[in-house]
Amino acid sequence: MQSSEPDLSIIIVFYKTSHLIEPLMAALDASTSHLSVETIIVDNASCDGSVARLRERVPSARIIENERNVGFGRANNQALAVAHGRFLLLLNTDAFVAPETLLATVRAMEEHPDWGILGVRLVGPDGSDQPSCRHFPTPANIFLNATGLGRVMPWVKPVDDPLCKRDVTQECDWVPGCYFLIRRSVVEQIGVLDSRFFMYYEEVDYCRRAKAAGWKVVYFPGTRVIHLGGVSAERLGPLAATIRQVPALQLESEILYFRKHLGLPGLLTIFMLTLAANAIVRFKAAVRQKQPRPEYTGLPSSFALIITLLQTRCGLRPTR
Repeated sequence: MQSSEPDLSIIIVFYKTSHLIEPLMAALDASTSHLSVETIIVDNASCDGSVARLRERVPSARIIENERNVGFGRANNQALAVAHGRFLLLLNTDAFVAPETLLATVRAMEEHPDWGILGVRLVGPDGSDQPSCRHFPTPANIFLNATGLGRVMPWVKPVDDPLCKRDVTQECDWVPGCYFLIRRSVVEQIGVLDSRFFMYYEEVDYCRRAKAAGWKVVYFPGTRVIHLGGVSAERLGPLAATIRQVPALQLESEILYFRKHLGLPGLLTIFMLTLAANAIVRFKAAVRQKQPRPEYTGLPSSFALIITLLQTRCGLRPTR
């Protein structure tokens, strides 16, 4: 009989990804030996047969059915509220663990009681490395990345450091939420995810809060997780707003994040730098193309930013 406090609670949020159920669960089945595990699944009103397939494939799982899509953060919070594990794993439907992944990461957390959150080495289906050990976003590094001017200010840490040693365990600012292992005592101390973030930035915010409370956020390359990337988000539909195709949800979450952690001055800074970045991109495109083309004007991006600022009351409230 499973104890009331399993080693690990695996929390998975589904949204129209029923085709990933079998490979996801097969990978978990091969990785759960030597651990007591509970699986909690939240379905965000997929309407694609996911719940029926999940009940058949994972009869032992606790399944929470939502009547509407409440977002990634809120759905995870529903599961966190009923989870009993010593460690809590937020796992994306498009992230496939290796046979050693669960045991290796739980053991690493057990051996380091000051580690509050752990992420792993993420790779694509072709084995190529994905960003896994990241710096907090700032107005400066977002501007430099958008304009390609990072070499002008090399002292500004980019969100993704190309010099990061991917084979070395190290403390970092934040790790991606597709494999996000949390110590239960972190949740007991700082609470759950900020439900205002419908999708994107919820893990950045949570890592920032954990570090502020004295916990370490650690990148652990002792195992690899295959991450397809963007499967559920694609089904939400992007806001075709910019030449960079920034989704509406990501833009809104970015605004909420900067207002929360940097206040109104920080939000105004990112606003002005984004407008400047659009102008620089437009200028560079015009030089390259001899004349500005509509897709390089940057105006949709600026328009989307202004509209989202107004809708969120300058980052004070979400729209969903």
